[in-house]
Amino acid sequence: MSRIGKKEIILPAGVELEVSKDNIVTVKGPKGSLIQDVDKSITIQKENNVVKLSRASDLNTIRAKHGLYRSLIANMVEGVSKGYTKSLEIKGVGYKAQKQADKIVLNLGFSHVIEVNEEDGIQLECPTITVIKVSGIDKQKVGQMAAKIRSLRPVEPYHGYGVRYVGEHIIHKVGKTAGKGKK
Repeated sequence: MSRIGKKEIILPAGVELEVSKDNIVTVKGPKGSLIQDVDKSITIQKENNVVKLSRASDLNTIRAKHGLYRSLIANMVEGVSKGYTKSLEIKGVGYKAQKQADKIVLNLGFSHVIEVNEEDGIQLECPTITVIKVSGIDKQKVGQMAAKIRSLRPVEPYHGYGVRYVGEHIIHKVGKTAGKGKK
């Protein structure tokens, strides 16, 4: 069996999971609700507050789906109970971010400012002018929004200016003197 797929999902207090006849999983919790369509080859059993997934056969594609859907459902359960947050930091002279109504305004060294609007289910915060926090209940949407903001000004390798994830390691390149040999 799949190592990930055979793990049980324990539902925390306040989280409800429902499975329809069409294998559509609905997870409701204190932060909201999420829906996921699950392949017919995967069966979902719920006993008390424990959810188990099993598969119909041992074909490679079905084995891969077994682990995939278990991870997706576990992420949904964690999202509606705790939520997800990604933090980005901005480094550079004059680079800053500020919150205005339902969007953030970024100054990233261009001749114009960049505005990023909040999407449904995603909240953007700026605790300081160099930190952006992206939060929500859907792990995929939070990661996609953080990646979108990061791609507006990727980190350049010489000075490290740009938008990066908090704690991201950037490999710096040496400047001009690296290519010159001794005479």
